[in-house]
Amino acid sequence: MAASRCYVASAEDAGTRLDALMGERGMYASRSAAAKAIEAGRVLVDGQPASKKQSVRPGQAIVYEVDEETVDTPLRGEPIPLDIRYEDDHLIVLSKQAGLVCHPSDDHRDGTLVNALIYRYGANGLCDVQGEKDRLGIVHRLDMDTTGLMMAAKTNVAGEALMAAIQDHVIDRRYLALVHGVISIERGMVDAPIARHATERTRMAIRDCESAREAITTFEVLRRFEPGPRDNGYSLIDCKLFTGRTHQIRVHMEYAKHPLVGDPLYTANRPKAETANRGLKRQFLHSFKLSLDHPITGEHMEFEDDLPDDLQDVLDSLEDREM
Repeated sequence: MAASRCYVASAEDAGTRLDALMGERGMYASRSAAAKAIEAGRVLVDGQPASKKQSVRPGQAIVYEVDEETVDTPLRGEPIPLDIRYEDDHLIVLSKQAGLVCHPSDDHRDGTLVNALIYRYGANGLCDVQGEKDRLGIVHRLDMDTTGLMMAAKTNVAGEALMAAIQDHVIDRRYLALVHGVISIERGMVDAPIARHATERTRMAIRDCESAREAITTFEVLRRFEPGPRDNGYSLIDCKLFTGRTHQIRVHMEYAKHPLVGDPLYTANRPKAETANRGLKRQFLHSFKLSLDHPITGEHMEFEDDLPDDLQDVLDSLEDREM
């Protein structure tokens, strides 16, 4: 027997190919499985037969069939430590640790931020504005190995307001990144559309294609470090997101020929010597500042978060090379 399920596309999904979206969001086990289901007529978009290549628009209702035995069981709470910086009846601000995935996926069914939030607040104590029970509380995301400040919501009213504020670019999200190379300018902007990589599912890329979505990142250079025998120097930058695409800063800085130190995925323009990564096993990227108006009271709120020890140690090791 089959069961029908419904997913309502969000603003973040806009422009994504239908089969890719369904694979990424866990509606099917993979993109190829989604494509087969679409071709078999098991997927409707706004009540009409779907094409696997069509681009998704915000608000579209995607109704899809799954075999009854594959319907997900309710997520369980897990006692994962959380560094809560602020909370009230509507809003949570936390500092996410490295290695914590925000919500379940095919590769990470347990041990996620959602599991931790459910353990702490209960499934009924979190918003479900993403439309899926494995996104409880989630209004935006950080990559697994990106650390720092992020928001979650307890109520749907707060969740919807926060997502709208993110879409309208009125929440100031700032990141510290250490990148390869000495950036000569003081400030810059990368305005380049991002889409899923044409052949590698885990990567995003700058592309000129139908599914590419607008992506804008600005940066300011805070510190510069002179080149060494096995590297081409470094720059510490303050990045501001005007859009929130997957891997946006990582993709944009690689495109600018200044990839993030330690990034295991976006490495095209970094020095070949492994020592150039200063021993880091993850990207040097930290969400250090968050400014927003409270989604219910309107009160202006600002939060800052120090670098975690592994990233601070890298900066300390470069101190005698500062320009």
